[in-house]
Order: sequence, then structure tokens, then C-alpha cells
Amino acid sequence: MDAEEIRRSAALEDRHWWYAERRALVRRLVGPLPPGRAVDVGCGPGGNTAVLRQLGWWVTGLEYSPVAASIARARGLPVVRGDATALPFADESFDLVMSTDMWEHVEDHEAVARETARVLRPGGRALIAVPCSMRLWSGHDVALGHVRRYEKPELAALMQRAGLEVHDVRSWNVLLRPVARARRRHNTGDSEMEHVAPALNLALRAVVKTEQVLPVHRLPGISIVALASRPRR
Repeated sequence: MDAEEIRRSAALEDRHWWYAERRALVRRLVGPLPPGRAVDVGCGPGGNTAVLRQLGWWVTGLEYSPVAASIARARGLPVVRGDATALPFADESFDLVMSTDMWEHVEDHEAVARETARVLRPGGRALIAVPCSMRLWSGHDVALGHVRRYEKPELAALMQRAGLEVHDVRSWNVLLRPVARARRRHNTGDSEMEHVAPALNLALRAVVKTEQVLPVHRLPGISIVALASRPRR
């Protein structure tokens, strides 16, 4: 993502339905885990990093972009500049590695997966979220600097090759997939991360929340969320 897109996303992060519901997803998935030491790899402006801190984790953000790292630090978050393909941390340093919408930006995602496994302690957890399906590829992905979108088997196999044990691979943002597909059919180069009118913003949040009580997580969505761990010795 270029600097202008990062600043625009950071300005939207507090209220925009997509960011708000992604934070809620992190809370639901990480909340049951006993807090420990965590790293948010590709933390961006730090919205999800802050969620981990609120949940009691001792958390560090890792960010490649100097603009995003600067914004996260200005929010009072501890951030290290670095490359996800060569994490500047010792082996077995963390109880949780989280990456939300970062792997799709990196050409060598095999290295990112290996590094995720390397810095996890045995029994440590990984929470990975990525965009789903090349069928949704559009100018939105180009504007955000994506290299790819993923299918569930592809993501699971990638993590398993890195030595992680995959426990669950689920869809997220399923109900809005038809809307996204219709919209992106004509998108040739614009990011969809833009201001949304308050009433529509609330309605979109409500749609995403509804997925919590519907059996839709195995259907195709806009995003994929994977939960894994490093096997114990």
C-alpha cells in the first residue's frame, strides 16, 4: 500500500464497519486464550494490536511501512520496523502470532509462514486472516497492493508446509460476498476503503454480526481466517 492509502485507511479505522467488525472478530477468537507475549505482524496503523493489548497481551507490532509504523506509534503502541519474511525476533519468542490482511501483500509468503512458525513457542497459536478467492480480484486489490487472494486449501497447505498444525480455516464476511463481487466486477483501480454514511455503516455492521448465529462459515466469503498452532515437542 502506498503512503496515501495507508493514511486514508488509518483515518477510517476507528468507525468504518469493516475495521470495526474485524476488531470484533479478533476479540472473539483471541479472547478465550490466556494472555501472554504476542506479535502483530503487519500491524498497519495498529487497530488490532490495540485489541490484543486490551485483552491483556504483552504485544509488539511489526510493520514494514514507515508511515503505518509512525501512525501506530503515535497511538501509543510499541512497534518495530521490520520485514515479515525475516522477523527480527528470536526463535520461540511468542505465544501468539497474528497477521490480519498482510500475507497477501508479500511475494514470498512461504517465508512469512516459516517465520511465523519459527517465532512461535511450542503450543503457541497463530491467527491469520487473508482475502478470499481470486474470483473477487479487482482494482481494489491493485490499489491496496495485493499480490494474491487465497482459497482455503491453499492457505491451509501453506501453513502446514511451514510446520504449523491447522485447527480451523473459516470464511468471514460471507453474507456480503455477492455485493462485493457485483461491485468489483467493474472496479478497475480504486480502493473500496472509503467513508460510509452512518446509517449504512451500522447496517453493514449488523449484517456481518449476523454471521455469528448462522452456519455460514464454510461457505465462500470475502475473507478467510485460519487458526493454527506450533506443535508441542
